[in-house]
Amino acid sequence: MKILCVGQSAYDITLPVKEYPLENRKYKINEKMECGGGSSNNAAYLLALWHNDVYLASSIGNDVYGQKIKEELLNAGVNIDYFEELENVPTTTSYIINNLATGTRTIITNKDSRMEFKKLGSMPMPFDIIFLDGNDFEMSMRVINDNPQAIKIIDAGSVKRGMLDLCKCCDYVVCSNDFARDYSGIEFKCNEIDKVKEAYNMLKDVFPGTLVITLEEYGSLTKINNDFVLVPSVKVNALDSTGAGDIYHGAFTHFIAHHYSLLDTIKYSNIAGALSVTKIGSKNSMPTYEEVMTYNGLH
Repeated sequence: MKILCVGQSAYDITLPVKEYPLENRKYKINEKMECGGGSSNNAAYLLALWHNDVYLASSIGNDVYGQKIKEELLNAGVNIDYFEELENVPTTTSYIINNLATGTRTIITNKDSRMEFKKLGSMPMPFDIIFLDGNDFEMSMRVINDNPQAIKIIDAGSVKRGMLDLCKCCDYVVCSNDFARDYSGIEFKCNEIDKVKEAYNMLKDVFPGTLVITLEEYGSLTKINNDFVLVPSVKVNALDSTGAGDIYHGAFTHFIAHHYSLLDTIKYSNIAGALSVTKIGSKNSMPTYEEVMTYNGLH
């Protein structure tokens, strides 16, 4: 199965702090973590680690951060034949404040308005699976049109330009609870399942593909055989949630590509995302396939 991931690449700089910084104060820390990031970038990296034949179509700047991103992906086994290096456009950077006290993170991303995939020619190779993160709308639509036979999966993280059109074209719409709130207009907490179901029904009226709503530590909600199913996550000691959603989506793509049932796909993707928050950083926290499949004795 040939898998193509389309979307953003960024360079992440993670700063772990013992508590969230106060305004107008100075802080010193002894360590930081740097690696490539971005939803499709992280998903492709995980898929390569799990021994899939994976390609990444993404754009970076022709600078130091862009070269580091390329080297990291190549070392993992990701094919970057469809990468584009833009001259005089800096690579997107994300500055991540990791609150060790809560395991949460705050991300500030600096993306130049010119950072967009420009090579819109057809991909010469047909793909079996396409994963999209909703960035680079024109490129994503071209790939969808050029691969009508492919299974298409989208990470619907936020309601933004082109996202709704892309969702309507995908076989699997895996959306965040933020996306579900914003699109449906229904305010809910992740444990208010009746309200989540109401939002689900509103989204399902618009998006024909299989719909999954991720609910952070509460798991994921979907419908199987026309019945609502809440697939619970697993309890872990969270240190850093950076990249957890990307790792979930990468694992989801892997299991769909390998013909797992929807229930098992979500169950194991929940485990992959949960295990990732036990370590700091995105690339550094990716669990192995074996770790996911043997967690709590699962086989």
